[in-house]
Amino acid sequence: MDIILLGPPGAGKGTQAQRLEQRHGMRQLSTGDMLRGAVRAGTPVGLKAKAVMDRGELVSDEIVSELIDAELTAMGDDVGAIFDGYPRTAAQASALDEILARHGRSLDHVIELVVDEDALVERITGRFTCANCGAGYHDSFKQPARPGVCDECGATEFKRRPDDNEETVRTRMVEYRAKTAPILPIYEERGIVSRVDGMQAIDEVTGNIDAILA
Repeated sequence: MDIILLGPPGAGKGTQAQRLEQRHGMRQLSTGDMLRGAVRAGTPVGLKAKAVMDRGELVSDEIVSELIDAELTAMGDDVGAIFDGYPRTAAQASALDEILARHGRSLDHVIELVVDEDALVERITGRFTCANCGAGYHDSFKQPARPGVCDECGATEFKRRPDDNEETVRTRMVEYRAKTAPILPIYEERGIVSRVDGMQAIDEVTGNIDAILA
């Protein structure tokens, strides 16, 4: 089973993708992670991508397609793919169809995690982590049991991501809507788009996704 998981940054795609990997034996294919991995490994497509990035240019759709093609080959036919961050344009959607067809595969579901923008701003801007072990906390939803002391390791220093601010989050939402607008109608015509309320509790979102896949 191959699916696309859609949603803006902070919607919970990463968490749900990890659960899909654990519960269904699927593999998350994030183009950013694949690019970095290929560059580190020095694969042929990784070297090609590195040369482009070293020139300060954007990696082409052709290179991304090569990455996905190579990953699907390495995965084998019995492992389902979760596409995260790709496709983002109609051209990329067409390219993905061609890649999947070469592997005898096709998309089964496109699942969008729908979020409320104001609530998402609160969710993201309130996040902070232990500077020592990386345990995650939140101003409103998950404070340490002892104020200022990490529950996991006892450290007393915490940090926030510099881009976890309201302006950045709202900019990401605008970019997300602009990028998904061209591809959703393509998949809606095929009748494979489902939407899940991403503002629910994590377990409820997981349950909704499992029901769709079933």
